[in-house]
Amino acid sequence: MKAAKASLGAAIDRPDPKVRFYLFHGPDEAGSRALAIRLLKGLGDAEKFVILGQSVKTDPANLTDEASAMALFGGRRAIWIEPAGDEIAEGIAALLDSSASESAVIALAGVLRKTSPLLKLAESHPLALSHVSWVPDGREMDRLIVELGRNIGLRIHQDMAQRLASAANNNQAIAAQELEKFALFLGAEPSHPAELDHGTVDLLGADSTESDWLRLGDLALSGQTDALLAELGRLPLGAGQAIPVIRGLQRRLLMLAPLRARVERGETVDAVMTSIGKSLFWKDRPLIQRLLATWSAERIAEAANRAAALERQLMLSAVDDQSALGETLVTLARVAGRRR
Repeated sequence: MKAAKASLGAAIDRPDPKVRFYLFHGPDEAGSRALAIRLLKGLGDAEKFVILGQSVKTDPANLTDEASAMALFGGRRAIWIEPAGDEIAEGIAALLDSSASESAVIALAGVLRKTSPLLKLAESHPLALSHVSWVPDGREMDRLIVELGRNIGLRIHQDMAQRLASAANNNQAIAAQELEKFALFLGAEPSHPAELDHGTVDLLGADSTESDWLRLGDLALSGQTDALLAELGRLPLGAGQAIPVIRGLQRRLLMLAPLRARVERGETVDAVMTSIGKSLFWKDRPLIQRLLATWSAERIAEAANRAAALERQLMLSAVDDQSALGETLVTLARVAGRRR
């Protein structure tokens, strides 16, 4: 069934246990991803178990088996399919017709045709929920940021919402991650809200990242281990300075994720790069083209999870910033180096 706009928030923050399949689709792929991540939390911080759409096409029955299986270490689990398209329709139909399901299945698709078998199935079946994400305009993005902040205990004024929307380039996924970081730093919770001020954003915000900090993440993702080690030695990181590096890395990964998803749906890297046009700074184009050829969607998701875990560790634990950051960046560089 289609998710009504007015009830979407409740549907993903307090999911109906009867719903087995969630389809997020449409031109705003970052928005779809942000909603899917929010759904994971609504499902009890469910563990994300990634399955590729091609795997579902090859063995449709396996999706039902995976959704019926218990999580290895207990707790909740959700099946995550990205990128998704009509190739998973047969597997989803089998899932919805099965007698029971332990884990919800979440699929992220781009633009789907009105005649899409997957879309028709998700919109018509009572055990499925479908939502189309449109790219928000400035006013709508401001409203979304205020709402997202309220849900995690942040009070956000209009001028702050506009600043965050601009820094995130109207990307809901980036904005949501920024807000989570600010809430963690301020100790904000829905039961104990805190006001988000410009001082906090100046210290930790995505728009505070400088070019040197961006370069460290790019060197890691490019697999240039030697250059990365030299740069880490040249830029000794004091207390709190590792956070901008992590934020630069996360922004790069969030940029890559929807582009790589298009590649895995069958577009060539060259075609994807051409479609970006002037929205990407010309000096970054060779780098982004190399990274799209190097990093799979699954690896990008793993790298983003690793970066988020490191950020939480640095903010909540008394660890050496430079050592922890260096270890993570070098690990990513070695992964990329093996795939060059």
